[in-house]
Amino acid sequence: MAVGKEIRTKIKSVQNTRKITKAMEMVAASKMRRAQEAMEATRPYAEKFLEVVGHITNAHPEYRHPLMVEREVKRVLMIVVTTDRGLCGGLNVNLLKRTADKIREYEKNGVEVDVIPVGSKGRAFFRRYGGNILTSVTGLGDKPNYAAMRKAINAALAAFENGDIDRIDLAHNEFVNSMSQNPVVEQIAPLRYQEDESLKHHWDYIYEPDSEIVLDAVLKRYLSGQIVSAAVENVACEMAARRIAMKNASDNASDMITDLKLQYNKARQAAITQEISEIVSGAAAV
Repeated sequence: MAVGKEIRTKIKSVQNTRKITKAMEMVAASKMRRAQEAMEATRPYAEKFLEVVGHITNAHPEYRHPLMVEREVKRVLMIVVTTDRGLCGGLNVNLLKRTADKIREYEKNGVEVDVIPVGSKGRAFFRRYGGNILTSVTGLGDKPNYAAMRKAINAALAAFENGDIDRIDLAHNEFVNSMSQNPVVEQIAPLRYQEDESLKHHWDYIYEPDSEIVLDAVLKRYLSGQIVSAAVENVACEMAARRIAMKNASDNASDMITDLKLQYNKARQAAITQEISEIVSGAAAV
């Protein structure tokens, strides 16, 4: 029964694949929880940093740091945060499509675009798509940090301070919940903030050496934190998307196994019926 043997081989192969996807689903679920906790832990830090920036800025309305001054936009830098690995559904595809649309929009308005891809998928995309890649960062793992992102952060800040670019946009996936992740492109420099009249000339801090140097350090640290936070949030999105993708793969494997078993039973039944018919025909001939 050669057909039955072939079907049994296929069933065994799909069962092995299902074991792998099921294991990957459980690993992704575990990593997603840890990444979500890390993501939520960074939010109060970022909010407090922005509050401090607002206090210092509103206390000195006569001084505007270069990172807070809007310029005529002739050249934009886009930092695009993707994953290093695949098997996470349409997470990277949706983000890169959103990024490509934004780049085309800039180019249509005569604005040149530089990119810093973070993650192997983004780097591979822009090598095919084209564009001026300032630098790239890969191999962040499941716990991105400032040390791993330093090259991208320093390149972005240096290009802005030197006047090579007029705006920095950050493209990343936003974690909505475990079932939904949205691609977003947001401006992070020049920094947008809300002026608070009640805080002007209201000194909350003692500065050493002076407020301008402190503001410079705080702004750079805040922007660095924004980029690192985006990478941390992207890990949570990656794990959530991978968990869903692997669950769908496991479910599809189960459906395929059911169909293959039905085929096997039909083939086995047909073979048995044929053998019985041959025996009956042989007996009748005798």
